[in-house]
Amino acid sequence: MRRIRQSEFKTAAWKNGGGVTHEIARHDDGDVLVWRISLAEVATDGPFSLFAGLTRVLTVIEGAGVDLHSANGILAALPLVPVRFSGETPIDGRLRDGPCRDVNLIFDATRIAASVSVLRPGGAGNATALLALTGDVRVGGMPLAPGDFAWTDRKTVRTGADGLALMIELAPAMSPE
Repeated sequence: MRRIRQSEFKTAAWKNGGGVTHEIARHDDGDVLVWRISLAEVATDGPFSLFAGLTRVLTVIEGAGVDLHSANGILAALPLVPVRFSGETPIDGRLRDGPCRDVNLIFDATRIAASVSVLRPGGAGNATALLALTGDVRVGGMPLAPGDFAWTDRKTVRTGADGLALMIELAPAMSPE
């Protein structure tokens, strides 16, 4: 297991002043983004950045959530419910009841199969990586502090009675036959 503490995330303020992104991990192929995992602190309503050709999975981890308005309608991003949408769709985010924090997985679906799931209190599972959210979260028996990210080496992840974590799965995409 390899741990990345919250203090090691790369932080950047948004150009529009509406929030901050803490980049946790990313993989590029030359100048092309293959995938990125980040945590956003959303302070105000506003447009989302576009990621042409990429897919996004957004999971609100703190706050009441955000409604994602697009020409296709409204997608409600509620706490601890991963929502998937195209990174090239123009989105205007409207906070439901004040600021929120969310985890974003952005990836090239032609190259990567990816998913996000919530590991609730008293749960167990396996994934490529995880973000410890609250309480007792362990990877292969090793405890993680809330806010820590870990590459799990596919070891069993367990949460105690008060533990909560986001599990992230990344694998090469299967090519069509």
